Amino acid sequence: MSPRAHPLPRLLQAGAYLLALLLVLLFVLLAGPAMAQTAPASTLQAGSCKAQILHVDAARASALNPQLPAPSEGWEPVTLPDLWTQRWPAHDGAVWYRIAWQRSCASPQPGLDTESTAPPEPIALGIDGISVAGAVYVNHDLLWSDASLVEPLSRSWNVPRWWLLPESLLQPGVNTIWVYAVGHRALSPGLGQLRLGSPQEVAQVQAGKQWRQRTVYFVNAVLCAMAGVLFFSIWLLQRKARTYGWFALMALCWMLYLSTYLAGSQWPWPDSLTRARFSLVALLGYVLSVCIFTFRFGAQKLPWVERFLWLLAFVGAAVTCLVPAEHARQGFSLVWQGATAVFLVNGLQFQVHAWFPRKRPRNLAHILLACIWLLLTLVALNNLYSVLDRWQVARDWAALSGVLVIGLLMLLLGGQLVRQMHEVRRFNRELKVGVESARSELAQALQREHVQALENAKLQERMALAHDLHDGLGGALVRSMALVEQADETISSARVLSLLKSMRDDLNQLIDYGSSAGASVPDTPVQWAAPLRHRITRILDEIGVQTHWSIAAQWQGSVEEGKRPNALQCLLLTRLVEEALSNVIKHSHASKVRVEYSQPRPNQLLVRVEDDGVGFDVQAVQRAGQSVGMRSMAARAERLGASFSVQSSPAGTMVTAVLQLGAGLPAAAPGAAAR
Repeated sequence: MSPRAHPLPRLLQAGAYLLALLLVLLFVLLAGPAMAQTAPASTLQAGSCKAQILHVDAARASALNPQLPAPSEGWEPVTLPDLWTQRWPAHDGAVWYRIAWQRSCASPQPGLDTESTAPPEPIALGIDGISVAGAVYVNHDLLWSDASLVEPLSRSWNVPRWWLLPESLLQPGVNTIWVYAVGHRALSPGLGQLRLGSPQEVAQVQAGKQWRQRTVYFVNAVLCAMAGVLFFSIWLLQRKARTYGWFALMALCWMLYLSTYLAGSQWPWPDSLTRARFSLVALLGYVLSVCIFTFRFGAQKLPWVERFLWLLAFVGAAVTCLVPAEHARQGFSLVWQGATAVFLVNGLQFQVHAWFPRKRPRNLAHILLACIWLLLTLVALNNLYSVLDRWQVARDWAALSGVLVIGLLMLLLGGQLVRQMHEVRRFNRELKVGVESARSELAQALQREHVQALENAKLQERMALAHDLHDGLGGALVRSMALVEQADETISSARVLSLLKSMRDDLNQLIDYGSSAGASVPDTPVQWAAPLRHRITRILDEIGVQTHWSIAAQWQGSVEEGKRPNALQCLLLTRLVEEALSNVIKHSHASKVRVEYSQPRPNQLLVRVEDDGVGFDVQAVQRAGQSVGMRSMAARAERLGASFSVQSSPAGTMVTAVLQLGAGLPAAAPGAAAR
């Protein structure tokens, strides 16, 4: 793709559209519910009277005891919302807040009977939150209290509440609202904004507070949980797509961090400080996941930077978990600001990577992610130095923008996933076409190989027929010729007819075994050798050669047990012995021949032909390659998988074949008999 594929104006336009969409949605989230908060924070009209706050004071509690009376001294004027660490940075425990107020009613109109004037409308009290937990009193009577005012504390710091003040608890003139707040100095303890007014007005304002302090965070957490589970499942199915895995981890870490805004108790942690440590570690995990997700999405290879980020995250987590309680405020602030700084650097460097790439064209997906990170970078800059001001939570753009950012990232990654799915479908279509083409070519190749295999089979059958004719019928002819040559007188017609019948029997045997590969195995070795023994012995006797047959009486087992040859092995070994005896008749000039059929071991079969003839030079014959009989015997032994040897000297010749039973030819291999 050339650099002109994504020109700069088009990229700027896309980024501007995305940024405008973000701003519009943020305005809806911020301004919509906030429209309810139009009245002043401390004074709201209540019919013909108004509740006017006279002054707000705070004093440190001497002990963790929410029961009145409050301290009699040490009161200092404060402005709500208030963080007492700005005034007493080393104070842990509890603080009393005293809010003095009175009704300021308009004068009755002239001529109006004051006795018939309607009673004043009810007064409502609204508080944005108490950090970390607390109780509320009207004059000297308890109005409301958290479930637990000792560790583990209940969590009210981000929970807006409002109450209708009972008229029975109010008195003419000045009334006092007492608020008891308890918390750790590392957790920005204090009191949120407070308002007095008519129930309708207070309820309307508190509804907006509920939206921005609770609902937005809840929606954010649910969206993060859904994104985390969805993209973690996608990553499990596609382990190489690590971008999805890091995004899932990023969403889950942000959800864990948001739990500190939503939790109503410290469970499962033993106290509020431990929960704060956990939340800050979750924030470190979120920032680390954001950075590595950015690297993976932008195809940035920064191994040393990633190692450095892992080291920073480990150091930050160690500081968060190990910093003493008395220094937790400073330690938490340092870690938080460091994490924010890393987030800022990551967002800024990706702007350079996306807008000014090196050696590659601009990528629209990278530009869109850069716009999202630009928004979060602005949010982080806005909140970098107000981290400890917990009462700005309701106006915290990080929470509001988090909903949009997670949603937009899901859309961005979802679009990328859809594009990958389209590419997979296109690849599958191309693969299907390629497979069909390959299948057609393979079918044609198989057809050609089938034709070639048929030709080879015909050639092998012809060669096998030649070998069998040579070994069977050729042997019979040689024996007959030898008998005729060595006869002292003319052979009678009956004798010639007998020789011809013998050759006919050999031809029938060749046809029968060649057409029936599954012929039965003789019951004993004696029955196996009997036909050959009958024919050969008669011929050898007629030419004056003494024969001795050494044949095992029984097989040592069955074919299935590997202790008996199959029918094809019997046939091939018979051909081998027959060829060896034919060579004895033609060439040896022997006077004695010994034939042996034995089983030295249950799974081994030995056949041997030994004569006392003149012998020959085995190596010379093999080099000359002119002995058809020698080659035929060697080929048959090789096809059997048997060892074959020929030993010859002037004192005689010995031909030996040793077959390992159970490892030879199958019992019914087509054409095996012919080969």
